[in-house]
Amino acid sequence: MSVDTDPGRRSPDDARARVVVAGTGAWGTTMAAMLAAREPVALLARRPDKAERLQRERENAENLPGVRLPDAVTVTADPAVVRDADLLVFAVPSAHVRATAERLAPLIPATADILSLVKGLENGTLLRMSQVIAEAAAMPTSRVAALSGPNLATEIARGLPASAVVAAEDPDLAKRIQARLGARSFRVYVNSDIVGVELCGSLKNIIAIAAGAADGLGFGDNGKAGIVTRGLAEMIRLGLAAGANPLTFSGLAGIGDMIATCGSGLSRNHRLGEELAAGRRWTEIELTLHGVAEGAYTVRAALALAERLGVEMPIAREVEKALFEGKSVQRCLIDLLSRESKDELADLPPWLDRAGTNPAEARTSGAELRSRATR
Repeated sequence: MSVDTDPGRRSPDDARARVVVAGTGAWGTTMAAMLAAREPVALLARRPDKAERLQRERENAENLPGVRLPDAVTVTADPAVVRDADLLVFAVPSAHVRATAERLAPLIPATADILSLVKGLENGTLLRMSQVIAEAAAMPTSRVAALSGPNLATEIARGLPASAVVAAEDPDLAKRIQARLGARSFRVYVNSDIVGVELCGSLKNIIAIAAGAADGLGFGDNGKAGIVTRGLAEMIRLGLAAGANPLTFSGLAGIGDMIATCGSGLSRNHRLGEELAAGRRWTEIELTLHGVAEGAYTVRAALALAERLGVEMPIAREVEKALFEGKSVQRCLIDLLSRESKDELADLPPWLDRAGTNPAEARTSGAELRSRATR
């Protein structure tokens, strides 16, 4: 397998990389290879030994086996490559975003565009990843864009068609990144609702764990569809309370990513749910899972944010119990099915009223969230 490239569009081999992708997981490696179809790219590893191995072997056998790194990708562990970047892409696990941004902050050029591929919420602060990057790197949030959507790295690395949405407070930033990333097999759309796009990317991983558990227990397509749909309702409730545009949840970052993550065997979060259904504990699964199942690291922050904003998320709560309290997945799903039925849209009008005609006016900033936490 190999990423579809067009060598004719590349800069000369000796050109200095203006794009730096921080993170050598499956998605970071895929993004670096995809961008290398047009220009030289530096793939920044955390460990020198991994950088040396990837540079020598030209394959990320641990995270993306069978995909050859294009010649235009240089793998390094030297953060000094960031000094030349006009596009810096964060593709590290959510738990490492703050430390990575702090480490790279002194090296980031003032004019560089910043893009987050990371889907998660930070425990403690409850900030979205674009906010974490901006705070840790001491830059305005308007400099950081976020990309989300149905982006299973293995399929994209094989050159299969995919779509994504890039969101930013600054529409010009979103358009620049759209132009830089978009390709025939990778369609990129823009959205001004970065709150909604990032919340979609974070929360859908939690629902994918529940969907995987439903598959693992043989609940059938109808049963799983119910879990996924009600999970989407939870996402929308929290999104509206945080000031997101509800329409974002019907787009690529929302239902699009839900379809991929909740239904594909390539999804680590779905696989985690299946493993839980088989009776394995999270502490055991975590050690053997290839890559990061971000839903497991996001669920507590999502529930804390929901509590702070007065939103109920029963599916997320049961996922937390299955992961961290030892509750059997079968009991979790049975308890969800036993909940009292109600008007399907009963919880949405109050949040729509709160969001108003312009959801951007109701967006909750990181500072406001911190203020509420101390009250």
